Amino acid sequence: MSAPDDAGDAGMHGRLDGYHFRSLPIDALAPEAWRALDRAVARWVVIHGGSPLLALVAGWASLAEGHGDSALPLTGVDSARHGMRALDAGARAALQAEPMVSVAGSEPSAPADTPFVIEYEHFYLRRNFCHETAVAQRLNARRTAQLPAGPASAADLAVLFHGAIGTDVQAQRDAVGGVLGRRLFVLTGGPGTGKTTTVLRMLLMLIKDAADRGLPAPVIRLSAPTGKAAQRLSESMRDGAKHLREHAGQPLPAAWQTHLAAALGVDASTLHRLLGSRGRSGGFRYHAADPLPADIVVVDEASMVDLAMLRALLDALRDDAALILVGDADQLTSVGTGSVLLDLVSALEADGAPELVRLQHSFRADQSLVPINHAILRGDAAAFATAWQVAGTHAIRHAVATTQDLHRVLVPWCRALWQSLRDSGAYTAVPSGRDDLVLAALDGLRARQLLCALREGEFGATEVNAVIERTLSGRLDDYAGALWYPGRAVMITRNDAAAGLFNGDVGICLLGTDGQLRVWFEVTVARGAMPSASTANATSNRGVRAFAPGSLPEHQGAFAVTIHKSQGSEYGHVVLLLPPDADSRILSRQLLYTGASRAREVVEVWGTADALATAIATPVLRAGGLQRRLRIAQK
Repeated sequence: MSAPDDAGDAGMHGRLDGYHFRSLPIDALAPEAWRALDRAVARWVVIHGGSPLLALVAGWASLAEGHGDSALPLTGVDSARHGMRALDAGARAALQAEPMVSVAGSEPSAPADTPFVIEYEHFYLRRNFCHETAVAQRLNARRTAQLPAGPASAADLAVLFHGAIGTDVQAQRDAVGGVLGRRLFVLTGGPGTGKTTTVLRMLLMLIKDAADRGLPAPVIRLSAPTGKAAQRLSESMRDGAKHLREHAGQPLPAAWQTHLAAALGVDASTLHRLLGSRGRSGGFRYHAADPLPADIVVVDEASMVDLAMLRALLDALRDDAALILVGDADQLTSVGTGSVLLDLVSALEADGAPELVRLQHSFRADQSLVPINHAILRGDAAAFATAWQVAGTHAIRHAVATTQDLHRVLVPWCRALWQSLRDSGAYTAVPSGRDDLVLAALDGLRARQLLCALREGEFGATEVNAVIERTLSGRLDDYAGALWYPGRAVMITRNDAAAGLFNGDVGICLLGTDGQLRVWFEVTVARGAMPSASTANATSNRGVRAFAPGSLPEHQGAFAVTIHKSQGSEYGHVVLLLPPDADSRILSRQLLYTGASRAREVVEVWGTADALATAIATPVLRAGGLQRRLRIAQK
């Protein structure tokens, strides 16, 4: 069809039999890499009077946002990160002259209400520009302002660390002693470095400081990006409290018990629930005009927080509230826009900021995998090879380049998985009331886990999980080919607050002595609180809940899951399945580190040497200006 006669044409032509799209000039120029959304953005620009150049750049910016970038570089090597060619000076000048484009000056705000903004040779969709500048302004304000607080005393630190003063706890002591008076504090570190225990001690220090100054206990809110991460935070806090109470050498004194109760007085929630999400209608209950009633807000797994969510959180905080961000900055970044924790940690480290502490000492009993993870983070292929060899039987590699190779290694993996499930009691009928047997079966699931870089395809989690399920169910005469069978592992994929199940929760299907199949999930039971739907293990706060298979919210098989889905979890023995194509865009240093650091005892890599080399050599740095804004403001 012909192009519209003028820019005001909506690109549609009415006919008696309905409407249809006219083609526009930009349609012929649209790159193959673009999604339907990117094409729609480009068409919108042309329809509203923009030039083909602006339409092309806007389409590329939309694609870049889909890959997590908050801005599109217009010059330099990074401009080609998604396929766009760098613009020469003439094209950049023409772009800046477009009526729909604002050029930001030295002030961190757009000069006009336009849909697109250019700043420092970066092209922004306006919403991302506004999010980024607002986040930087609010974080910088928190960095420079102080809250009333007393000094951290050596006696209090001695109590909270049971008298320990070694180098292994020095960074933790720095965090606990340094949080007082901060409106922003960032705690980062890898798995096993004691982040949650440190947070608990930080809260105890803050609560005691308020009490010493004659103030009521601060109102604390614990949160995380996902329901599963929030549940793990609550569990870890209670486990940490148990350690403090029951320490063999110097248990927490009675005078601190009230402070500990205050720190544990609220369960963690998702960030959406914390802010009072209005669901499909958009927005949040709490915002700048009606701030969140909290004195201290802790956000765990902050690497999963995107730019828009961090802005909403910062908008909702009172000026006199303290924000504590916790997470592993080296893990995979959020599925949304930006890499806010990585950018913030990078800026704070470059400035030597006292409001950042990085924990590096691993408290895991088995240290054989730590050098491997450190080598991945450095992108040091030689150090990785050495650490892998030194790890011996704790690190295993299989060359997997074809589906035949994959099925060859899956056979012994399924055999070992079957043995592990049998040893944990997954194939034994469970009598009513024997929650210890259910917990043992759930623990068995965490003994071995296959993690995939991809979700779809022959090397993706969906297909690999299906192969494992067919193999395991086929070993059970009464359940061959059945969807539900004893030992089946499932992962919840949609939050269901009414059921108490959240995205990422993993359960196991077990047969009862009454002949019924039920799917069991672990829950945390607070001391003195016993929900009617749960029962607790007599020696801990671990409880279990059972569901009929047909009553579960949306779920998927969990014998193979994506590395993204594994964030925040730990397993005894981990397999990382990489795509055979060494040029796959999914391969990155953060992906490899996130998967490898899930393993406590043994890690395997299934993939080609080229794919592994690509992953080690390819850091993922999202394009945007947050880190620059944070550093410039401080200077």
